[in-house]
Amino acid sequence: MNEIKYTIFKTKWGYFGLAANNEGLFRTILPCPDHKIAQNHLLAGINKPIFAQNLLKPLQDKITAYFKGRAVKFNGDVTLAFGNCGPFMKKVLTECGKIPYGKAVSYSQLAHLIGKPLAARAVGNALAKNPLPLIIPCHRVIHADGSIGNFSAFLEAKTGSKFIGGKELKLKLLQHERAV
Repeated sequence: MNEIKYTIFKTKWGYFGLAANNEGLFRTILPCPDHKIAQNHLLAGINKPIFAQNLLKPLQDKITAYFKGRAVKFNGDVTLAFGNCGPFMKKVLTECGKIPYGKAVSYSQLAHLIGKPLAARAVGNALAKNPLPLIIPCHRVIHADGSIGNFSAFLEAKTGSKFIGGKELKLKLLQHERAV
């Protein structure tokens, strides 16, 4: 049986969630304004998850540090489980995971990196379904003209006294990384 464990923990921007199974980390939730909202979104469609406060504790510590403004690398820290991703999406997410902190690439550059130079739109569609935001830094992928493009994060992250999501959150993440 593939047991699913999860944790929700507080960061400077709100409550962040991690879900993992025997294969590895398979879902993250960007910061939410409250614990219950994060839990509901993280566990959508999951039966009988087990809460594990210290699940992937070193990763929790890195995520907390990230939202405090520290430059953090997430790649290689934990096994990622791409169980429900097809080969193309897995290739896109794996390559996206290599984009360095504070840098951005275009959708077309990422398409070239995976050997599919005409697949920029398909790359964007794959990133829109990224189950591991922040760990797979899809916010670092922008349009070739420098505009930020879309961001499917429907959740809200606390920045200051208000909560944001979507393109506004993507811009905030990019600005956060460039400021560090």
